[in-house]
Amino acid sequence: MAGNIDREGYLIAPDPTAARLTRAVEGVDHDGNRTEIRVVEERPLTIFLNAQEIVTAMTIGDYPEYLALGFLRNQGMLAPGETVRGVDYDEELETVVVRTDGQTSYEEKLRKKTRTSGCAVGTVFGDMMEGLEGVTLPALEVKTSELYALAHRINRTPSLYLEAGAIHGTVLCQGARPLVYMEDVGRHNAVDKIAGWMFSEGVSAGDKLLYTTGRLTSEMVIKTAMMGIPVLASRSGFTAWGVEIARQVGLTLIGRMRGRRFVCLAGEERLLRDADPASVEEEGPKHRRKGAEG
Repeated sequence: MAGNIDREGYLIAPDPTAARLTRAVEGVDHDGNRTEIRVVEERPLTIFLNAQEIVTAMTIGDYPEYLALGFLRNQGMLAPGETVRGVDYDEELETVVVRTDGQTSYEEKLRKKTRTSGCAVGTVFGDMMEGLEGVTLPALEVKTSELYALAHRINRTPSLYLEAGAIHGTVLCQGARPLVYMEDVGRHNAVDKIAGWMFSEGVSAGDKLLYTTGRLTSEMVIKTAMMGIPVLASRSGFTAWGVEIARQVGLTLIGRMRGRRFVCLAGEERLLRDADPASVEEEGPKHRRKGAEG
């Protein structure tokens, strides 16, 4: 698996130098000069649940086991107490097989597919709102000082985005500390990798914050709520349905996070304004490499 363990306090963080994740491509720049840049690789990954093929996702190819577990968990195909007895990845066949002790209730979900607005064509099986009934998220207090510290640190973490662009990042955080940083061509894949890591490691969600570079859409809000994470933040903007669902389930929703600026459209009563925005350094991705684009 690609990634750096326990670098700068991260349990897992991007490794922009990892093999197979990018390749060098030659072209010409605006002046007609020959140039070479790194571009992100895409490859298919087919996910099986026991003997049933579930989906083929386009991904950068790192952490396939976490991606498969997180996808199945976020689609409701793996119950919280489900016993997973094996996750087998075949790099040559580009497949992951998740094996459980017994059959699961995925057949009906396969008959009800809804194409979402996710990058790389996200797919949500069954009723998108299924499982949200009765969801009560913890009323986690969010300090603005921690939001500013997170933005400062995440924007300075070496990543594939800074190396090659064309990619989304998602970070699991606790307080002002980023824990796990995942990237992929689709923001949903990055979230699913984090969900898979949490499922695999038995990590609790009630005191965590999820940070994403992508849009705060309905499906992003639903996935975060289903994971039990009470706070979702992004440098990007919102959709109306995403805001509505966040308010319904008690999710604190923070967007347009840029240095000393942000907008909170749900859960504003849980914000603790303990830092003066005027004293915070204006943020933006540092160390941006030549040719990197979002």
